[in-house]
Amino acid sequence: MVYAAIDIGGTKIAGALVDDSGRLLVRAQRPTPARESAEVLLDAVAAVLDELAADTRWEAVTCLGVASAGPVDAAVGTVSPVNIPAWRDFPLVERLRARPLLPRGVDPVLVGDGVAMTAAEHWLGAARGVDNALCFVVSTGVGGGLILDGRPHTGRTGNAGHIGHISVDLEGTACPCGGRGCVEGFASGTAIAARALATGWQPPEGQPPTAATVARTAVDGDPLARAAFDRAARALAAGIAATASLVELDLVVVGGGVAQSGDLLFAPLRRHLAEYAALDFTRDLRVVPARLALDAGLIGAAALAARASDASHPAPHPPPTENSR
Repeated sequence: MVYAAIDIGGTKIAGALVDDSGRLLVRAQRPTPARESAEVLLDAVAAVLDELAADTRWEAVTCLGVASAGPVDAAVGTVSPVNIPAWRDFPLVERLRARPLLPRGVDPVLVGDGVAMTAAEHWLGAARGVDNALCFVVSTGVGGGLILDGRPHTGRTGNAGHIGHISVDLEGTACPCGGRGCVEGFASGTAIAARALATGWQPPEGQPPTAATVARTAVDGDPLARAAFDRAARALAAGIAATASLVELDLVVVGGGVAQSGDLLFAPLRRHLAEYAALDFTRDLRVVPARLALDAGLIGAAALAARASDASHPAPHPPPTENSR
């Protein structure tokens, strides 16, 4: 079986053909023209699909999963990514259906990118075999999803588990989502860089003022850079604790570009979580890195589309474990 997947984020648009063991067969990518018009954005998505369609396996594709930064409305096929201003209630599924290159009978299946990452980590990654988990990405934005009772829980519109827009500061700054004091405003890569700059941090000469540069200087001991990461970790811990108190979690999985900083994020995150998650049923909650790195959205979108397109096969088959070989 061959599945197609697209993952649309604030920084990049990636696409892949994926087999039923979760292996990427071919991959394509373009930068996200996040400040351009809606049509320019759609053209970038189409360019990724065109590149995939040039592969000889394209005609064997049985489904297309589309993961998008949120919020999305999977029920009606629209997207309104917080970090992509030109797309507000944009009818992405309808516009993709109108493209002649889709293989016959393939209908796009829209999911939030955090939900897609969660499905991937539950299928093949750090949450495999776990019944109740929160999985999320920390990148240009902060998006997540839930595994409840052993299955991805998407919610009515496909946004369940969107931890980035839990408010952790009732008098915090306004968020583009319309709320105030959201986790994303403290913990995204953009927020980390902005906080560091606001406190007087300066990137080394010739390096961009990004979260990755903040991370490098933090590792070298810069106190302002380390403080920006600590603040992000505290906000994430508060969001995790709130989620755990609502649904009782067994595990938290963290991925995305910012999570690649390793203990710079995870050490303060675990420390602050011990402070916020104080109830008996939230205490000692494990927090681990994602295993599928930056392709989790593609793998999860493919898995969810496969499940949606064939009710008799609720998920693609995971590869055998050592014990089952």
